[in-house]
Amino acid sequence: MTDTALADAPSDEALLQDEFVRELVKQLRAQDTHGAWEGKSDLKLLEPFILSAEQRRAMPIMGDPDPETLWRLDLFHNAVGLAIERATKCMVSPMTKMSHEGFGRTVLTAGRLIVVNRHLRDVHRFGFPSLAKLAEAGNKLVREGVDMIEKYREVATYG
Repeated sequence: MTDTALADAPSDEALLQDEFVRELVKQLRAQDTHGAWEGKSDLKLLEPFILSAEQRRAMPIMGDPDPETLWRLDLFHNAVGLAIERATKCMVSPMTKMSHEGFGRTVLTAGRLIVVNRHLRDVHRFGFPSLAKLAEAGNKLVREGVDMIEKYREVATYG
């Protein structure tokens, strides 16, 4: 990255105010039924979603995803769905079908409409190089879903 790009990159504090990132943090906090994470900062809660290049290289190319990784994947897509719901006022449901090797698909539906269709592979390596990339990926899926609902609202609200 160039010095100019680094200077223009939003800070972690600014990214923590991003609408999608806030929704993901809400999803994480909702999972803490016993209050074990109350003292943790939002940034600390999001750390498992961030994988450095070194961490990614240390992972095997082929591998089965562990339950923790699958849980994070579900939380990510739940946050996407809820962000789409807030923007469109249409209920969105995520569904994931995954093989034990970490290949599969996630779809988010609203009514009879598939608003996001995402093929998954190498799920055991699920993560993002930075908080900025996490926010970018989540917001991209939210935009896709919102655009699809706006284009086909009649199908999305069909019940």
